[in-house]
Amino acid sequence: MLRHEFQPGRLVAGAFLALAGAIYAGDAGGLWETPWFAVIPVVIGGLCLAGAVGVLSRGIRRRRAVAAGKGPAEPRLDAPG
Repeated sequence: MLRHEFQPGRLVAGAFLALAGAIYAGDAGGLWETPWFAVIPVVIGGLCLAGAVGVLSRGIRRRRAVAAGKGPAEPRLDAPG
C-alpha cells in the first residue's frame, strides 16, 4: 500500500458522518426516536468543521515547507486539473 498524507479534515468529516449513521441506526433499531431533521445540523456542522480543519492543516503544511526551505510544493502530475 502506498503511503499518503494524513488529512485530518477527512477524519473529522468521516467521524461526523459516522455519528449521523449511528443516530439513524439507533432510530431504526428502536433504541430511541429521532426526528428526520435532527441529523441535518450534525452533518452540516461536521462538514463545516472538517473544512476549517482542512484549511488549517494545509496552512500549517505550507508554512512548514517554506520554513524548511523547500518552497511551495509543486503540483502533482497525477492530480486531475
